[in-house]
Amino acid sequence: MSETSSSATPISARDAIAQHVNNTTVVSEALESARESAREYGVAVPDTMTGAALTSLMALTSARRDGHPAAVIASPAAGVVGLHLAAGLGDDGVLTCIDPELEHQSLAKSAFRAAGIRPNRQRFLPSQPLEVMDRLAANSYDLVYLDVAPAILRAAQEKAWPLLRSGGALVLTGALLDGTVADSSRTDRDTVAAREADEYMLQLDDAYVMRLPLAAGTTVLVKK
Repeated sequence: MSETSSSATPISARDAIAQHVNNTTVVSEALESARESAREYGVAVPDTMTGAALTSLMALTSARRDGHPAAVIASPAAGVVGLHLAAGLGDDGVLTCIDPELEHQSLAKSAFRAAGIRPNRQRFLPSQPLEVMDRLAANSYDLVYLDVAPAILRAAQEKAWPLLRSGGALVLTGALLDGTVADSSRTDRDTVAAREADEYMLQLDDAYVMRLPLAAGTTVLVKK
């Protein structure tokens, strides 16, 4: 065994899987460009495994519809998230993007244009999620993606839940704060809020709850 190989730092099984997925996944030019643009603005974007999960989940939920599936994205990374969802949404699906920052919306519009997503398949609402989700039609969406501060996780979940059709999915990225919700010694405001939101969602009678080691810990609620 060479000195280089013997001194190499071992990686975890999860990191090895992620490395394999990253090395074997084909990324479109539009998606790669959207990622780079987001990074230039300091916007965190879903990794490859999370993106693939979003595409598959969108395909599964929209397949329950005869036509015109729809998704809501409340995230600064709406461009990248939207491209992943659009891949599973179908040609007649509509993306509604919520973000108060016009720069983020501009990035998303550029990403959608580069990917050939028609203007009539996209809608942009320049508002805070909690201020605008009440205005969206109830029981009209197949997937809602939330990338929000821990302090408003529960409130955002409560606002988003009525928007979903039966069988629809609510995705809360980063909801588990890289696992710090499990550390009872952490009593800072964000951790406590995320922990309380996690406990609350586990008690929902009208949801199937799935917590995944994707991003910083992603919670997925599927509406019964």
